[in-house]
Amino acid sequence: MANDPQMIRRSHNGIFTVLRPLAVWGGAACLWVSLMVAQPAEAQRPAPACKAPSAVCQASARVFVVSSFDPMGSAVLIEPDLLVTSRHVVADNPRAQITLSDGSKRIADVVPTTYSGDLILLRLEGLMTPRALTTATAETNQQVYTVGADVGRGTTRAYLPGRVVAVPPDGKPFARVHHSARSQPGNSGGALFNRDGDLVAIIASGGEGRNEAIPVAEIEKLKTQSGPEQALPSARIGLAYRKCAEALDATRGAGQRMAPSNAEFLYTQCLATGNRQMFDDAGRALGRQQFLDQALDLFQRSLDQDPNAVNARLSLAISLHVAQRYEEEIPHLEHLMAALPSDPQVLRLAIQAGKWGGNDALADKAFALLVEHHPQLKPVAERFMKQPPPPRRGAPK
Repeated sequence: MANDPQMIRRSHNGIFTVLRPLAVWGGAACLWVSLMVAQPAEAQRPAPACKAPSAVCQASARVFVVSSFDPMGSAVLIEPDLLVTSRHVVADNPRAQITLSDGSKRIADVVPTTYSGDLILLRLEGLMTPRALTTATAETNQQVYTVGADVGRGTTRAYLPGRVVAVPPDGKPFARVHHSARSQPGNSGGALFNRDGDLVAIIASGGEGRNEAIPVAEIEKLKTQSGPEQALPSARIGLAYRKCAEALDATRGAGQRMAPSNAEFLYTQCLATGNRQMFDDAGRALGRQQFLDQALDLFQRSLDQDPNAVNARLSLAISLHVAQRYEEEIPHLEHLMAALPSDPQVLRLAIQAGKWGGNDALADKAFALLVEHHPQLKPVAERFMKQPPPPRRGAPK
């Protein structure tokens, strides 16, 4: 989850050995799948070794390990037979494998949807938990707990708590709950609970301790836009997720500059998902390859969906910095300094952009914060403040 925030790195081959045969076998194999789905499941147990409050541990029984396009994600049982997970966990797969608390496996059907956010429903007959679902609205500074799949253990886990940092502003239906509760790869589609065990959001993504979840109220919108009649448009959206993810995987570790046609493909497919996490991931990949106009467009679209998205705003500021568009960068740095007043990268960018962009007040404020929080960096920053060198020649305009 480090600098390229993505909840889990994909390894498609392993999961296809589980799921692809189910899609193509006929005869007795199809009957086997039907029997597997129809088998009643026992009431699920809470996450093992749960150290969260009792209500959170009880509620954790409705969180499951799921495998589909991503080899491991999470899903939350929201009513009998119906789960919700992240759309990027399944992409365009028609089924997902659910691991029950006793270690047994079941195959769930993916419910087609035209919902534009990173959520999708899974249906699995006979699935139940011993406790009814309760929900609540996330509140700023509220203590919250992530419950999701632990990749190392292969089971669900309740993680260390954190706080809600920001909630969606009015008029931004796809804005997210931003929180500091610990999250790990595999948690996508898992639950964000408050201390009372109420579900407040579904885990979406994270990085650098700045994590995001989709408000629980969005599940009702998802339901109204889901069903078999949505199969064709849902397949198109799911295919865009797959193509975007695979194009992103191809950029990792690439030793040469991306061809413009490949950059355009990445941009187009990730944009077609409508998912701002895909926008961010593609923007970072394109920015590293110096396709700055496309990167900037994706980051701006991300912020249009969610003005509180700190990771997207930081990536946008870095891209503007590389492009030497310092005056455009300054408003974003002012926002970031308010949100991350001790972040050394933000403060360094603000000192440089302030000096090179003609905003000495911003540079002075950033310098004061740097000295306060990172006094060891004062000598270098002070030299820059007194005699800033010109921006590096040859950098993109």
